[in-house]
Amino acid sequence: MHICSVPRLVVAAPHGRSGKTTVTIGLLSALKAAGYCVQPYKKGPDFIDPSWMTRITGRPCRNLDSYLMDRDAIRASFARGALDAGMAVVEGAMGLYDGVDLEGSGSTAEIAKAIGAPVMLVVDTTRMTRSVAAMVSGYMHFDPEIKIAGVILNKVARPRHEQMLRAAIERYCGIPVLGVIPKGKQFSIPDRHLGLIPAAESDELATAVEAAGEDAGKYLDLQSIIEIARQAKPFEVSQPRLNTPVLSGKGLAALKPEQPIARVAVFLDRAFTFYYPENLEALAAAGAELVPVNAIQDECMPEVDAAYIGGGFPEMFASDLAANSGLKKSLQEMVENGLPVYAECGGLMYLGRKLKWHGQEHEMTGILPFDVSVTDKPQGHGYISLAVENSNPYFNKGEHIQGHEFHHSKVENLDRDKVQFAFKVTRGFGLDGKHDGLIYKNVLACYTHLHSVATPGWAEKLVAAGAERSPGRV
Repeated sequence: MHICSVPRLVVAAPHGRSGKTTVTIGLLSALKAAGYCVQPYKKGPDFIDPSWMTRITGRPCRNLDSYLMDRDAIRASFARGALDAGMAVVEGAMGLYDGVDLEGSGSTAEIAKAIGAPVMLVVDTTRMTRSVAAMVSGYMHFDPEIKIAGVILNKVARPRHEQMLRAAIERYCGIPVLGVIPKGKQFSIPDRHLGLIPAAESDELATAVEAAGEDAGKYLDLQSIIEIARQAKPFEVSQPRLNTPVLSGKGLAALKPEQPIARVAVFLDRAFTFYYPENLEALAAAGAELVPVNAIQDECMPEVDAAYIGGGFPEMFASDLAANSGLKKSLQEMVENGLPVYAECGGLMYLGRKLKWHGQEHEMTGILPFDVSVTDKPQGHGYISLAVENSNPYFNKGEHIQGHEFHHSKVENLDRDKVQFAFKVTRGFGLDGKHDGLIYKNVLACYTHLHSVATPGWAEKLVAAGAERSPGRV
């Protein structure tokens, strides 16, 4: 049994686009500048906001998802990530109480309750004065298990506006204003079809965001926020997996097991950035030595026993990926010789024949018999549930899996005679609204993103498949 007592809080809002990211990055910047070792978290399935939170803190941001994980799993994942941290900050998603049903399942509020964290509510005060108190009061009393400990006023127009807002909250709500961000001081990370641009793609943008985060931190009452975070009560964790490797700022090198049984390639570059830290940790815990591969620069595959190709934006770097014929040929040859490969979304796109976007076609690896077109509208977006309909190296027939999908691309010209579908879709879209996952030799490629906490076992099977293929290599 482990007791988690790290100071913590949740940054939430009445609705999306209230300024949670501005406040969170500002708070993380301020805490780091004050000398805190701060662990960031993001509510729900997301890779992009976490990339910026990782960049700011130097610690891998972790996701907490009350739809994919039960309360014990959320607590264990939180505690494990915060083992050596002095403070933990969770950025919520959408509105505080928004979930997948009327009970609020999967909401930010459910995360706050699971980890016993006070909530800091970020309110967009555009064209609002006294009404702010009615809004905040409603959120304070909607769920008695939620403690809204303070408010951040965002987009405040002028000093008189601030005075009226503060007075209304003080009189009617009785909680402190923990920060005031003037109108025009918000920063915005440029949007793309799946949301914001990942931190790894642009050094220039990253520098601008870091500067903006430092600026936003100046408008927060940091000491009061710290005191509120310290009021969070300790909770017990039964299985925090304390003795397994933990990803840190040192990258994959921090995960090397003492006695690796297989070498697993992980595609890590500007095109492939979508990886949950827990997935990489699960591979290492299963005995994998993780070997980074840059699909843009590396001329050939390293000597490995398996490969993991995550998601990202391969369309943004399609010409670079297409030009690297050496790596594509090397990977193709290894697959034909039985290399176990697990690929998600962007990885699936890379394994196809062609990637089509904005009227241009780019040759990908050609390992799988289909083309991919990137569209203006989302093809699959949200949680997905799958039933395994054909056995494969990583899942047994009859298993049920939950994950999520975010893709603006679709598979075209699929040669059904050369592949099998791995999954039947029971919620979501996947490849065609009915199926997801393509099996070819020892390759499984799907649009679904899996989280090892929600779907334990796949990492162990990938490593075992690699170890079986090349016994004694490591």
